[in-house]
Amino acid sequence: MTADPKLLVFSDLDGTLLDHHNYSWAAAQSGLQRLSEIGAGLVLASSKTAAEIAPLQQELGVTRMPAIVENGAGILWPYAPDIEGDHYQDLRTALSQLPTGFVGFGDMSDQDVADATGLNPVQAARARTRKFSEPGLWMGTEAELDHFVAQARNMSLFARRGGRFLTVSFGKTKADALREVVQQLRPSRSIALGDAPNDIEMLMAADQGVVVANPDGPGIPPFPPHIEPRIFRTDSNGPQGWSEAILTLTAEF
Repeated sequence: MTADPKLLVFSDLDGTLLDHHNYSWAAAQSGLQRLSEIGAGLVLASSKTAAEIAPLQQELGVTRMPAIVENGAGILWPYAPDIEGDHYQDLRTALSQLPTGFVGFGDMSDQDVADATGLNPVQAARARTRKFSEPGLWMGTEAELDHFVAQARNMSLFARRGGRFLTVSFGKTKADALREVVQQLRPSRSIALGDAPNDIEMLMAADQGVVVANPDGPGIPPFPPHIEPRIFRTDSNGPQGWSEAILTLTAEF
């Protein structure tokens, strides 16, 4: 894939490009091949860490493209070996002052994270190598969660639901990172794909948004009337739906 593509595709991972249950992208191969054929750029955009995404970029052959990590809090550029900054300890300190009920990755061992995610221990350790955000499990009620989110907002923290976890950060979103990447690479068109609420801003920021079906996640409700017409919703789940959307939306290229 080229470093200056006419089309940039921003893709969430778990439940979107990766199967929700086994993290495989095999069902997306036809869509990935299509992007390669037309010279489109694939920007991975996930709550995953740089340590998790870099090996996946190698597998997919997209190491020449940037990747959006930790829900948009950082961008892994191909010319930079690491991401500047580290706000994790500040975030953990802030979390300790919030109401109880949130169990973050920093409260878990590698094995705990492996058990919660289905990752192997090595992958779980990478998932805990964080700089900007804290995913975790909510152990309280929905009413208590609403209170937790409100209190977090009062401390300039933002809590967003993904397909599996609640992720808390200092507020940057995938949409913020998408705009930065678009400004740098200046594609003619952008497509963003996701399956969960933490993808909403990114789907709205792209020229074309795609909601990938995921019956195991919270889903994405209808957008405002002026946005919904440029949202494509897949019938198939996960990477198969991802591939179907890519093949449909790139027919003009």
